[in-house]
Amino acid sequence: DPYGGCRICVVGVEGASRPLPACATAVREGMAVSTNSNVPQLRKTLAEMLLSEHLNANPAGRPNELAEMARDLGAEAPFILPDAKREPYEDRNRLMGYEPDTCILCNRCVRYTQEVMQCSALSLEGRGPEARIVPTWGRSWLDTECELCGGCLSTCPTGAIYEKFMEGSGIEERTLEQTKTTCTFCGVGCQIDLNVDSETKRIVKVTSKPEYVSNEGDLCVKGRFAFNFVHHQDRLTEPLVRGEDGGLHPTSWEHALSVAADGLKGVMERHSPQAVGVLASARLTNEENYLIQKLARTGLRTNSVHSCEAT
Repeated sequence: DPYGGCRICVVGVEGASRPLPACATAVREGMAVSTNSNVPQLRKTLAEMLLSEHLNANPAGRPNELAEMARDLGAEAPFILPDAKREPYEDRNRLMGYEPDTCILCNRCVRYTQEVMQCSALSLEGRGPEARIVPTWGRSWLDTECELCGGCLSTCPTGAIYEKFMEGSGIEERTLEQTKTTCTFCGVGCQIDLNVDSETKRIVKVTSKPEYVSNEGDLCVKGRFAFNFVHHQDRLTEPLVRGEDGGLHPTSWEHALSVAADGLKGVMERHSPQAVGVLASARLTNEENYLIQKLARTGLRTNSVHSCEAT
C-alpha cells in the first residue's frame, strides 16, 4: 500500500483543502492536478525538515538521493547542534554497515524487509533524537531472518546503509562506470550493473535497477556481493594450448579453436561421435546453455551433454 512517508511528492489537487502526496493519492476521473503555485515552496520546506535529521551530510562518497533532491529544490540544511549525534552502531556481519547520523528515519529499509523480503529484519528503535534503525529485537543482522541480500542498502536514499568493503577505498561511487549484464549464479537471469573503477578497471560493486524485468532491481547475497571471483588470480583471461613440452602456453583464439576442433575431429573419426562429451559451465546463461546443447547434438552429433549446474 502507498506509504506517503516523506511527502516530497506533494501536488495540488483541485477541490482539496491542502496539498496531497502524489504517491498515496488515488487517481479519479476528472481530477485536476497542479505542480505549480505554492507546491515547490512546500517541497523545499519538507526537504529541509528531512535535512534536519541528516546529521552527516557527507557520507564518504556514497550515493545521496536526499542531497541531490535538496540541491534541485534549493533547500539548505537548518542549523544542527554540534552534539546532535546518535549512538553509533556496529554490526558484526562483514558485508553491510549502518551509520545512524546519516539516516533520516524514512523507514524505506524497514518497509523493504517487511513488504518485499517479508522477513522483518529491521525495525525502528527509540524516539526523538535517539531514534535509529536496528536489526529486529536489537540483535545483529546475522541473528535475524536477514539473508544479507542488500535490498535495504539499495533502497536507502542517503547512504546510511553501505557496503563495508567500499569504506576507506576513496572511490566516489558516482564516478563508477556501469556495464549491464546477466548474473551467472543461477538460472533466474537477474539483470545487474557491474560498477567498474575507471582507473583500476576492476569491479568494485554490483547494483541493479527496478526497471529490469526479471528481478525488478532485487538481488540475492551472491548476486550483489559475490563478484570477487572475477579477479581471482587463478582465473583464465586468455586461451592456453598445451605445447610439445607438456606445458600450457598463451595463444590466440583462432589457434586455440583450431586445435580444439582438430582434437574433437580426431576423436570422432577414431571412436565415433558418441565418444565425445560436452560439459557446460554453471556460470552460463540459459541461452548459452541452449546453444551448447545445440552444438553438441547438431554439430558434434552426440547426446552426451550436461551442465554441472544440474548436479
